[in-house]
Amino acid sequence: MGHGLLAKFIHPNPAIRRELVDLLYTSLPQVMSINAAAITGSVTLAVLHRDPGYIAITFAIVVNAIGRVVSLLRYKQHGGRLSDPDVILWEKVYAAGAAAFGLALGALTFRAFQLNDAPGAWIAFGLSMSYCVGMVSRAAIRPWVVLTTTAVLFAPTLIAGLMRPELPYQLGAAMLVLFWFSIREASRHLSTAFIERLEAKHALARQANHDFLTGLPNRAAFLAALERTTGSVAIVAIDLDGFKPVNDRHGHHAGDELLRQVAIRLSDCVGSGGLAARFGGDEFMLLRPVAGGAQGRDDALELAREAVRALSMPFLLSDIPVLIGASAGLLVSDQPLTDEAVDELLRRVDDALYVAKRAGGGGCTWAEAGATTLRQAG
Repeated sequence: MGHGLLAKFIHPNPAIRRELVDLLYTSLPQVMSINAAAITGSVTLAVLHRDPGYIAITFAIVVNAIGRVVSLLRYKQHGGRLSDPDVILWEKVYAAGAAAFGLALGALTFRAFQLNDAPGAWIAFGLSMSYCVGMVSRAAIRPWVVLTTTAVLFAPTLIAGLMRPELPYQLGAAMLVLFWFSIREASRHLSTAFIERLEAKHALARQANHDFLTGLPNRAAFLAALERTTGSVAIVAIDLDGFKPVNDRHGHHAGDELLRQVAIRLSDCVGSGGLAARFGGDEFMLLRPVAGGAQGRDDALELAREAVRALSMPFLLSDIPVLIGASAGLLVSDQPLTDEAVDELLRRVDDALYVAKRAGGGGCTWAEAGATTLRQAG
């Protein structure tokens, strides 16, 4: 199923999307249970009847069962490092595996009907319903996966029932259709309630970790991101020059709009690989991984200069052009970031920012003893 067809099922929030797929892949005990039952039932039918159809279907069930377990284990191993597009891909992988397994179970029932094997049909249909119940337990998570899988699961049994001349078989097939529609309605209601709860949870988490005015991560989120970093990282403290006169002259609404525009420019500066945060007032922090050695220092300095340069360009507040500036303190760290180390880094970069401010603003200062303030050209 292509990405375009899945677009309406993909949640727009990447964090919620990832959590939903994580929940899909927590079903290992359930999958192992139905795998064991399906393999036992299909192998029993294949051994008792030695029918080529039963044997082929049993082989398909075994292959699919192994594939599903492998995919669950691989996601558990690599899930935390997956990109957003990879998460979408793994959702498709889960859906494909579930549907393939359902098709094999449905084929087992179809073959039992073909052979007039009443005990075999009872076993196969029992396995199908057990699998259906297991899938419905995931309905609140990804209903499209459940509905696709159950449709594929029931289709062979539906066809087999309609092919029989006896009325009870045909009525049974019609009941399967009604049963699928009841699953559809239940899935829709369960999913709506579950997604609303997830959205509320993530909204609360965002409020706790983001600045309400600019939408940027706040101090707590910045510190958490800093503690998670490994390798060399550039830390840049930014303080606006001339913000207070704008606030006093044009009012707090204009000042708030100015801060929102500043946040957008700083986010553009750090790019997708970095983080811009608001520490409070007109103070911001930038964080971005850099290369080690001299190259990392050059990258950090370029980031600080780019931020200062971006904030020196005119802002439009209600069509009124406004000019401010910015000062920056910066450092590059490659040490393990314990709580004590983080506190020390922030103190040093804040001291460097203070030096840049005292020098008249519009410059960048390294957080090192004796470092000079680098004036921002332009």
